[in-house]
Amino acid sequence: MLRLEGAFLEELRSEIADEAAAVPTDADGFLDWFEALKQVGPGQGDALFPWLAQEASRDELRWFFEQEAAGEAGFDDLVALTQVKLPVAAKLELARNYWDEMGRGNRKGMHGPMLDALVETLAVQPEIENTVWESLALANAMTAMATTRRYAWLSVGALGVIELTAPGRSALVAAGLRRIGLTDRERRYFDLHATLDLKHSADWNREAIRPAVAEEPKRARLIAEGALIRLRCGARCFDRYRAVLWSSKSGY
Repeated sequence: MLRLEGAFLEELRSEIADEAAAVPTDADGFLDWFEALKQVGPGQGDALFPWLAQEASRDELRWFFEQEAAGEAGFDDLVALTQVKLPVAAKLELARNYWDEMGRGNRKGMHGPMLDALVETLAVQPEIENTVWESLALANAMTAMATTRRYAWLSVGALGVIELTAPGRSALVAAGLRRIGLTDRERRYFDLHATLDLKHSADWNREAIRPAVAEEPKRARLIAEGALIRLRCGARCFDRYRAVLWSSKSGY
């Protein structure tokens, strides 16, 4: 299984190898390239999310969320696995991020249980049997990068690009959940990530990515690979979600 996982990730790397090889390797130039992914990266500005905010029915939102919940590999655990033996600056930033994910020691503030509570509220079953392969591939890619040490810098890029790009999508999903009647408490997971991740992204880029590339320019390509893999996997999910939701009004 480890060999299969490695082959899977190497195939994903080959898809974006040329683009990653061309990124700037100075710290400031790389950070400019990385932050521009918010506007120009794969899957950004996808029409799915305004539709979820403005038009999707409760059942359509439930199906979307079921796919997303099944593909959620656990951001807190991915951060914890990634930080092992990283340089001090990056390790400290990932530790601060992890502490936020853990509700800063308050059980009610933990992000994972907020997601679980929304699963209950929407009465969905995020299981492999109910999940499109694109969502499973995304979760598997994120897990592989975080758990295999040769991909540690890819994981830094993949996690960082989630923080960079998630707020806008989270705000639109929260708007859709508000429209169908969910309370502030029930949609808290998405409301929180629409705002908190803005700070997380700025901190991650300044404290983890920039020092890492400044210390060793070769890391730029690896961080870029992880970011591009994550965005491409996400874009595949959005394409599949639209294909299912927009072609079928009757039960997927």
